[in-house]
Amino acid sequence: MKGAIETREVITVADRGISLRGTYHKVQEDISSSLLGPNERDHIGMLFLNPGFLPRAADGDSAIYWAESFAKAGYPSFRFDLPGLGDSDGDVPVEMIDFAHLVNTGHYAPTLSALAKSITKRFNLLGVVVVGHCAGAVSAIYAAAASNEIKGLVLLDPYFHLARKSTTIRKTLRFWVPRYRLAGHLSDIYDRLKYYRLLLAGHRLPNNANVSLIRCWNQLASAGLPTIIFTAPKPKPKEGEFDYFRYLNLKSDGSRHVVVKHIEGTNHSFVKGTGKQAFLKHTEQWLSNCFPPRPRTDIDSSDHQRSNIAEMNATANS
Repeated sequence: MKGAIETREVITVADRGISLRGTYHKVQEDISSSLLGPNERDHIGMLFLNPGFLPRAADGDSAIYWAESFAKAGYPSFRFDLPGLGDSDGDVPVEMIDFAHLVNTGHYAPTLSALAKSITKRFNLLGVVVVGHCAGAVSAIYAAAASNEIKGLVLLDPYFHLARKSTTIRKTLRFWVPRYRLAGHLSDIYDRLKYYRLLLAGHRLPNNANVSLIRCWNQLASAGLPTIIFTAPKPKPKEGEFDYFRYLNLKSDGSRHVVVKHIEGTNHSFVKGTGKQAFLKHTEQWLSNCFPPRPRTDIDSSDHQRSNIAEMNATANS
């Protein structure tokens, strides 16, 4: 317990009048140093987002396990609750379908952009890599397109479609969301929502595609933002159902900067089986390749390119 207390600290970031609360996992080398103030000596940080309605610990405390592991590997890690979730101030819709609408329209992007900027400045970081799971992955993509401080993305089971508002879906999610300990059942619902039949043949997007999210994705991929995507086993798709990953791979000019890892023997939460360990192993390898220790100028040289992404996104949304 004492060791855990020494390696963690509860921190607060103010955003537009509300307090966002999170947990800071310290790099081991800095714990034993004589520094009195927060200073990570130009590390890249890891910023974990809520997976849907779940608190920042995530299902099975998986986010705690990963954050502690990354900190030990030299990447200071931060787990934050979005407004209205967990320990953070603010309001959140009662209905999951309404929360999904906020996520799918990029509602949380300004908050996450401000959070990444605040953490980067406060802890003297080169920037942050955002870890987003499911809905958190959607918010991470939107935020990265509007932020110079977000240097990379780690996405677990992202989705690129818009949920259909049906009475059945509303009733089902209203029943399961408060019972987050049974997240496996909710995961199955999400998996099934991810597959819709194509209305048009070829590589044209279906009518429920999240076009604004895909636009952000294409901007980031074209700019070469380092990204790793993890997918869990899904129900077997039916003939004619749309493959978003194949579409994005074909359309994204910078897809060579995107790594996709499929993890067998786990579930949507990546807790079952070897999911947690496999995610950690592949992400640490990816971080070592994309963000090895190097002078600040090596990473800051990309800021002009990242600024262009934010400008492009602002123009597209105006």
